[in-house]
Amino acid sequence: MTSHSTPDVPEELLPPTRRALLHRTARAQSEGRSPSLVAAVVRDGQVVWNGARTCVDGHAPDDTTQYRIGSLTKMFTAVLVMRLRDEGLIDLADPLEKHLPGTAAGEATVRDLLAHTAGLAAEAPAPWWERTPGTARPHLDDVLGTDPLLHPPGQRHHYSNPGYTLLGSLIEKLRGAPWAEVLRREVLEPLGLRRTSVGPEAPHARGWAVHPWADVMLPEPSEDLGLMAPAGQLWSTTADLARFAVFLVEGDDRVLGAETVREMRRPAAPLAPGDWNGGYGLGVQLIRAGEQTFAGHTGSLPGFLACLLVSEEEGLAAVALANCTSGPAVATLTAELIAIVAEAEPRIPAPWRPLPEADPELLALTGSWYWGTQHFGLRLAADGGVEFGPQNAGGRRSRFRAAGDGTWTGLDGYFDGEVLRAVRGDDGGVSHLDLGSFVFTRVPYEAGAPIPGGVDEAGWRGLA
Repeated sequence: MTSHSTPDVPEELLPPTRRALLHRTARAQSEGRSPSLVAAVVRDGQVVWNGARTCVDGHAPDDTTQYRIGSLTKMFTAVLVMRLRDEGLIDLADPLEKHLPGTAAGEATVRDLLAHTAGLAAEAPAPWWERTPGTARPHLDDVLGTDPLLHPPGQRHHYSNPGYTLLGSLIEKLRGAPWAEVLRREVLEPLGLRRTSVGPEAPHARGWAVHPWADVMLPEPSEDLGLMAPAGQLWSTTADLARFAVFLVEGDDRVLGAETVREMRRPAAPLAPGDWNGGYGLGVQLIRAGEQTFAGHTGSLPGFLACLLVSEEEGLAAVALANCTSGPAVATLTAELIAIVAEAEPRIPAPWRPLPEADPELLALTGSWYWGTQHFGLRLAADGGVEFGPQNAGGRRSRFRAAGDGTWTGLDGYFDGEVLRAVRGDDGGVSHLDLGSFVFTRVPYEAGAPIPGGVDEAGWRGLA
C-alpha cells in the first residue's frame, strides 16, 4: 500500500466510484437493518473515501465515532507478542509453560496460540463471557476450565478466544504491566491511534440488538471483559483502523518492521478440509473472495460488528463498523468496497526506473539457468533482491531477499525460507547455483557440474 504519488495528498476517487461505494454501504445498512454503519477505503496509504448511514436523521456518525471492534483486538494483541519475539524475549516455538507456568495449556506453543492451533476450546466456560463482566472470571483457570484442550496442540486450526487471554497474560508477565497499558504505550501511541481505547470514549455508538422479525431494538450490555480483554475488548474508529490497515502492510519500525508484519500475514494454520476460502496467519485472518485474497480480521460483540481487510496486491484496504448484534454482512461489504475501487479505478503502476546501481558480480548472475532441462531465469529486483523462477507460465517461482552474506532467502512460493547461493569453483568463477539442494547450471546438464547422479559422458545424442 505504499503511495505512488505525493504521500500527503491522496488521489481523489472519481464521482461514479464514490457513488458506488455509498450505494453499497447504504444497501448494507438498509438490508442489514443496522442502526448505523460507517465505512472507509484506503488506497496507497491514504484514506480516499468515508461513508456513513444511520437511522437517526441529522446524526450520522463520522470517522471519529467509536464502535466496539471485537476480535479485531486480536491483531493488536498479536502485534505485542511479535514485539516480544523480535526483542528476543520469546521464541514462537516456546511452550507457554516456559514463560507462563501453571496453566492447563502449557504444552501449547506461542505460535499455536497466535494461529489458533493450540487445541483450546473456542469459548470460556459458561456463562457466556461476552455478556457477563470480567469479574466473573478473575483467574486463568476460570477462563480455561478444567479440561481446556479439545485437540492435540499444533495439529489443527480451532479458533479460540481463551487462547488470546493466555497471550495477554504472557504479555503482562514479560512486560510487568497491564495489557492495556502495554498496548497504549507500544502500539496505540506510536501509530497515532488516539481514538482506540479499552473503553468507550465519546463520541461513540451504542450497541443494539435488532429483533429478527420486527423493526424494534433492544440495548445490548457493554461489559469490561477482564482477562478476556486481549481477545475482544477494544473500541476504535474508521480513521484509526485505516491507519492500522496501512501498518499491517507497510509496518512501522517504531512498532514492528515490514518483514514481521509480512510474517503475520502468511498462513500459519492448516486449512480444514473443504475450507479453501479462508485461513489464519499470526493473529491475522486470511480471506479469499473471488480472485482476491485479503488479510485482516472480522469482529463481533453483542451490539457490534466490525471488519478490516487489506489487499496488498491492489494497494487497497477497507473498514466497516456497525452497531448491531447481527444483520449486515460486514466482511462481504468490506471485500466488496475494495473490489469496487479495484475494478472501477485499477491501480496505476509506478513508473519504471532503472536501479541506482548494480553490483557487477550480482549482475553477472542474471539470465538463464537450468535445473535439468527446465529453463529458469534470475533477474534483479527493484528492492535489491532477486526474482528466480521458470521461464514458462507455471512452476516454482519465488522472490528472494539478500541476506548480507552473499546468499538470498526466499520470501514466498515453493522456496519460501530456502537459501539461494552461488557456488564458486577453484578458479573463483561461479560453478552453479544451489537452492535447497537443487543444482542450477548455465546450460542443461552442464558437463563437469556437480549434478546429482552425474551426467552421461557420451553427452547429448539423437535417436540411433
